[in-house]
Amino acid sequence: MPNILPGPLRGFGVTFGTMFRRVTTEQYPDEKKPTMPRYHGRHVLNRHPDGLEKCIGCELCAWACPADAIYVEGADNTEEERYSPGERYGRVYQINYLRCIFCGYCIEACPTRALTMSNEYELADDNRADLIYTKEQLLAPLAPGMEPPPHPMRLGDTKDYYRGTPAAHMLSGEDDAASETTLDRSDDHSATYEEAERP
Repeated sequence: MPNILPGPLRGFGVTFGTMFRRVTTEQYPDEKKPTMPRYHGRHVLNRHPDGLEKCIGCELCAWACPADAIYVEGADNTEEERYSPGERYGRVYQINYLRCIFCGYCIEACPTRALTMSNEYELADDNRADLIYTKEQLLAPLAPGMEPPPHPMRLGDTKDYYRGTPAAHMLSGEDDAASETTLDRSDDHSATYEEAERP
């Protein structure tokens, strides 16, 4: 049977038909919808349980990035000034969120799990320069029991760090709890800055 209603009335029929349906609009930012546990949000540069940085400045994340959003400059550690357990550390680390597409390739490329992605997604800004995040902005805050680098390796030799077998003197009392909590947190792709600040 042909539709005898004129075009404008048919259009209003669609309008009136949707007026009484359940509203799906989210009242952001007053009501923020929780993200999925493995949501790809803002990046985090993780630390070892003693506070040393996991990043070794290998630049594999920068090579893996399809949007050319990551810039890394590595530098050598010394016994007097050590920032990571390896021979090198990331002296300069920048992520350009004007380019980043949050694909997660950088996370997969990282050999030390130094780089993970948090649940933070509010990255809007009115200044383009402020969307180029530096190493200081990306580093996870120091959790209880951590010591700000530079400092010597507290967990044994380099193999102990990457095997996850801290030295015995770190596994006693409060240091034990702090180390285990930090290890669990840093190995989680959904770790956030807020979680790192919890006692």
